[in-house]
Amino acid sequence: MITNMKTKIFAIAAMGLLTMGMTSCGENFLEVSSKTEGTTGNFYSNEAAASRALIGCYDGWQRTVSNGPTFAFHYLSELLSDECFGGTGNADARNSAVVDRFDMGEDNSQQNLHNTLWESYYAAIYRVNELLSRSEGISWSSERAHGQLIGEARAIRGILYFDLARIFENVPLLTAPSTDNVPQAPVDDVYQVIFDDLKYAAANIPADAYPKASSSTNDGRITCYAAKAMLARAYLFYTGVYGKEPAGVTKSEVLQGLEDIISSGEYSLIPLYKNLWYCASTHWEGSNTLGWVEKTTYAGEDNAENILTMKFNYTSDYNGNAGGNNAIQMFSIRGGTYKAPYGQGWGGATVPAKFYNSFPNGDQRRDASIIDLAAEGIASMSSYVEKAIPDQREYTGYFNKKYTARSGYHKSESDGSWTLTHYWDGLMAGDFQISQPIGYTLIRYADVLLMAAELGSSNGAAYLNAVHNRAYATENADGSVTTPANNIELTQANIMEERRLEFAFEGIRYWDLLRQGVQVAAAAIVASGDKVLNGGVEGTVSYSAQNIISKRGFQQIPQTQITLSNNVLKQNEGWK
Repeated sequence: MITNMKTKIFAIAAMGLLTMGMTSCGENFLEVSSKTEGTTGNFYSNEAAASRALIGCYDGWQRTVSNGPTFAFHYLSELLSDECFGGTGNADARNSAVVDRFDMGEDNSQQNLHNTLWESYYAAIYRVNELLSRSEGISWSSERAHGQLIGEARAIRGILYFDLARIFENVPLLTAPSTDNVPQAPVDDVYQVIFDDLKYAAANIPADAYPKASSSTNDGRITCYAAKAMLARAYLFYTGVYGKEPAGVTKSEVLQGLEDIISSGEYSLIPLYKNLWYCASTHWEGSNTLGWVEKTTYAGEDNAENILTMKFNYTSDYNGNAGGNNAIQMFSIRGGTYKAPYGQGWGGATVPAKFYNSFPNGDQRRDASIIDLAAEGIASMSSYVEKAIPDQREYTGYFNKKYTARSGYHKSESDGSWTLTHYWDGLMAGDFQISQPIGYTLIRYADVLLMAAELGSSNGAAYLNAVHNRAYATENADGSVTTPANNIELTQANIMEERRLEFAFEGIRYWDLLRQGVQVAAAAIVASGDKVLNGGVEGTVSYSAQNIISKRGFQQIPQTQITLSNNVLKQNEGWK
């Protein structure tokens, strides 16, 4: 698995520590020489070495989350959207409020919220650029092998820059391994690299490189189908935000890439939506006297619908080994572990009651996506009322069910007693705070269907309704599934509404809003404001549309990076 590849990382991992802004007054101030026998001068000698370098690129991508940035991309995406408030604890720094409200006035000291994120992304880009710069000197066994490996590397770089461009918009562009102090590039130039990289990956990674149909697992590798889907996502965002066609990419070829995925036979919709998510499809039966049994219909991360999943592992520790999904704790219920399958977290990204109530009657996605603490019996537990609510900021009674820490009942080997505890106890090298192996599903087949419908496929109505009707499917006593034919009209409004409900908490909603216009995004976020409890005291979450619009929906450049660059980097509009 990609998640275990980190044990094989070599000298390039040290070079991955390079970040932007390392050249100040003409001097490099990070030591980047190899600390092992392998160096960039002698390592890239053959295809096997290049394969190990590619593992390092995947590891660098993984570390954009595992390095523990305050706001990893997925978590940041949720706080920016109308699906979540900032949340967390009363005594915590108000950094989540700065992000959630687009307002430095919430805490003027938070000028480096995204510094670790920035450093991690450019460290990963450096790894990819190093590999690509050496590729021509490698003896390849075949053109296929060359295209596959370089295609994966370029897809990683394309995804990394796509994330950066969505977060910050104005970012430096490096396509060679360099520590130069360069200014931010024109946004069109950055997107040109994104499109070129994803197109190369789509064309050069063989369709049968990682056949899902003949394999029970997908180890997180980027396939040609994942590249085609990500290209479509980037195309829709770019054309929406900037109102023009990108150079060298046409709507017809993007749509054809989606149709290729659909016709490949590699992917399909999981019949019951809840089975896509562990906590939605799992419960525990038993008692502390009789013992407990986990009952689940979870389809797993490598199910037939998931096209690309960012993988993690449970080997993280506090000695420099990073591989866990650190952001999972932020989404999870604050104050302790109260009921399986939900684990302990920090109470971030609380879900507005308005969002919970916006699901139509019968839509199965609501209960598969959102933990209703009252319905689960957690909100009334004395331990929760006494411990968690007084410590919870922006309490709504609702949390993200798709991405939350997990718990389960474990039997003691010493005395045979049963205890509700963190799900991976006994497996993790570190602890539950940093060692969550829960992956992020970045692209699902449902997304491919809805993007194809949006881009004008002749089968658009069928694609839209396949996703829509699945949301109302029910399971019969014999295990069969009944899916109603409750079709809706193929319109842009219906497609966007379906995306809102289908991809809740999957890091997609905010970017769907922003590509419709910053005014649309601001209006939706302002409308999500509602009453909350802050430490048990009633309060209100409210937003200023002008705060969002003045910043064009983008985030602040870390002040540390601006300082290190001798002000070559410039702060984004509205954050100055």
